Amino acid sequence: MRHNKKFNHLGRTASHRNAMLSNMACSLIKHKRITTTVAKAKALKKFVEPLITKSKEDTTNSRRVVFSNLQDKFAVTELFKEISVKVADRPGGYTRIIKTGNRLGDNAEMCFIELVDYNENMAKAAVKKTTRTRRSKKSAATEAPAETTEATTEEAPKAE
Repeated sequence: MRHNKKFNHLGRTASHRNAMLSNMACSLIKHKRITTTVAKAKALKKFVEPLITKSKEDTTNSRRVVFSNLQDKFAVTELFKEISVKVADRPGGYTRIIKTGNRLGDNAEMCFIELVDYNENMAKAAVKKTTRTRRSKKSAATEAPAETTEATTEEAPKAE
């Protein structure tokens, strides 16, 4: 019986899985985006998000806890100096998984996982949302003088 054994073992032993997730987390921290399979990305998300949350508090103990998981000095300093500053006001959800289709060789479902605050294209797309129709120039030009004439005709009787 497999009661309460919910996480994906990814077809690996525990030591191999821990080493793989540690290496993938270091690569994600260094490069801000990596391409992998969907199953590995979901496992990595559960692995790396608590580490990012831990990095918000820059204490010796939190650095030691993160280093015990990552085993890479450069990744730990990058996490505590740059990433933790950028995600300081975010309450969670530091990573995003975007599916990219299937791999050619074995038809595995592929995706890329990225740090949310480091994708400038997504941030710009969210900010630049302006709705324009083809007729907006004509209707704006005809409505603007009509509004001013209505305002002047309404104010004129009030003045008398």
